[in-house]
Amino acid sequence: ARPSIPASTAPRAGASAPPPAAPMAAAPPAMAPSGGGGMMSGIMGTVVQGMAFGTGSAVANRAVDSVMGPRQVEHVNSAAPAAAPAASSGAPQTCQNEFSSFQDCLKNSNGDITPCQFYMDTLNACRKSYNA
Repeated sequence: ARPSIPASTAPRAGASAPPPAAPMAAAPPAMAPSGGGGMMSGIMGTVVQGMAFGTGSAVANRAVDSVMGPRQVEHVNSAAPAAAPAASSGAPQTCQNEFSSFQDCLKNSNGDITPCQFYMDTLNACRKSYNA
């Protein structure tokens, strides 16, 4: 004998079949295996990329120069001339002669201060008398 099917689950004579289930979505593509070259592979890639960019820039500059002509750079100094520095102690032109004599002596003696002691003493005395 046939097992009995409850009336609620039995197919009805005029009812249509349920719609088919939606097909399963495709699985996401597998991740590409990373090189795993470590820190140096990333740095070297960056270095190579920088070299390629620099080379491309140089080639482009040469191409522009060949069409437009070489570049000419002119340096123009638009700053006002700087004021002459005063003597090291801040004394005005009062001790300028003594200072010039001392500097001339240093130049003539190749920087040896021994033969210029007189000029240095004279300069110091001038500065003391001015500041006192």
